[in-house]
Amino acid sequence: QYRALEAFAKFGSDLDASTKATLDKGVRNVEILKQDKFSPVSVEKQIAIIFLGTKGLLQQIPINKVREFEQSFTDTLELQHKDVLTQLAKGVINDDISATLEKVAKEMASSYAK
Repeated sequence: QYRALEAFAKFGSDLDASTKATLDKGVRNVEILKQDKFSPVSVEKQIAIIFLGTKGLLQQIPINKVREFEQSFTDTLELQHKDVLTQLAKGVINDDISATLEKVAKEMASSYAK
């Protein structure tokens, strides 16, 4: 949907706020899906990052800083919330895990704010 909307937006210069927000979210979601060659990201870290993208928790992060934020976020989870990553690896996403992911992302996002 993002790609179709992006293509459509190229033809129009006057976009409403909702369309702009959708495009903005889509750009960030494309960024989080990128992986360096020969450096695959573990499934549990992918789940955590995609969770942030779907919840709109990356909106404060400048587009050129999304990958840096992603690395910092997953490093923080690895160091301080290993239990969350363990549960994500098992396919568990409950309210506690969601709250932890959101809390960590919001705390970190302030240092990346636009």
